[in-house]
Amino acid sequence: MHKFWSKALKIALPIAIGILLVIYSYNRFSQEQLDEIRLHFQQAKYGFVLLSAMFSILSHVVRAYRWTFLARPLGFRPKFYNSFMALNCAYLINLVIPRGGEVSRAVILDKYENISFQKGFGTIIAERVVDLIFLLGFTLAVTLIKADVLWSYFVEIVPIKKLSTLAIIGAAGIFLIWLILRYSKGKIIRKIKDFLKGLKEGVWSITKMENKWAFLFHSFLIWVLYVAAFYTCIFAFEQTASIDFSTMLLAFVAGSFAVAFTNSGFGSYPLFVAGILLLFGVPETSGTAFGWIIWTSNMFSMIILGVLSFIFLPIINRKK
Repeated sequence: MHKFWSKALKIALPIAIGILLVIYSYNRFSQEQLDEIRLHFQQAKYGFVLLSAMFSILSHVVRAYRWTFLARPLGFRPKFYNSFMALNCAYLINLVIPRGGEVSRAVILDKYENISFQKGFGTIIAERVVDLIFLLGFTLAVTLIKADVLWSYFVEIVPIKKLSTLAIIGAAGIFLIWLILRYSKGKIIRKIKDFLKGLKEGVWSITKMENKWAFLFHSFLIWVLYVAAFYTCIFAFEQTASIDFSTMLLAFVAGSFAVAFTNSGFGSYPLFVAGILLLFGVPETSGTAFGWIIWTSNMFSMIILGVLSFIFLPIINRKK
């Protein structure tokens, strides 16, 4: 019973936070501002929104193909369509269970490609590490470009002392876990070590690839497509069409962090994007409408592809 409530809380809490953020965002606007947001949606150029969604879907295709480079050093030759559908299923599950998609993706690959869960999950973690490096690279670049505006904003809203305290507590916790894993001889600890060993093998597959440059090229292409999807969508609104490229990149980074560290950006994505755009003169109503329309279009495509993948995975892989 305890496990049931623990799992239920992990699912319900992020959704509840997302709903609270939506309510918070909604309540900040007057009726006139809400009417203005609706007008933005009515006047949006949906051809650009559709093109943005297509760039986003294409990035998923490239991501699924890129993962096959990580599987090969482990001795596996996964079918591309299984890799693509497993990724789509992962995105769909992530909408409900934060980071649950990565686990489900490894489970699907284990089932249909006979790639052990530990090794498959390790390669997925390796992917995430590479993506995090690219995201941090984008963050560093746009931060240097917009340093003066961002620093004043950061100092104003971020409780630096509290963050420092949390960082110290987190470091102490990691050190304690390391000591337990290093010196404990218990049965459970041995199982954890065996799991981590398989996980490590999957993560380190990135260093054994024969096609490292192809992997890096596809990684770069994925992020180019992410940016293209975001950049294309700014032309859907008159109020955002004139923002400069560096401001667009900064809003893109803010949205990416919202997706990475919350429940696929539910509730937080439009809030983060609108907050950044407001710093550079875009009205909050316009920024909010922009954030919602790009987030919704991406989620809509993920839901469709995810549902179709769940349906066709067992059909295509049916043993004759």
